[in-house]
Amino acid sequence: MPKSRVRSKAVYTPPPRSAKAKVSPPWLVPAMLGSLILGLIWIIVFYVSQQSWPIGGIGGWNLVVGFAFVVGGLGLATKWR
Repeated sequence: MPKSRVRSKAVYTPPPRSAKAKVSPPWLVPAMLGSLILGLIWIIVFYVSQQSWPIGGIGGWNLVVGFAFVVGGLGLATKWR
C-alpha cells in the first residue's frame, strides 16, 4: 500500500507588537461617567417629578434625551483603554 504524503504546517509567528501602547485621552473617563450619570439623573427626575421636569414643554421626549446621554456614555466607554 502506498504511503500518504505528510503535510508540513507553517510555524505560527505572532504579529509584531506595536512599540507604543494605546492610552485613553484624559477627558474620556470624566466625559463618559458624566454622560452616564447625567442621563440616569435626567430619567429619574423625569419620573419623580410626574413628567413635568427637566424640560416640561417636550413631554415624553425627555426620556429620549436621557437615553441619548446614556447611549453617548456607552459609546465613550467603548473607546476607553
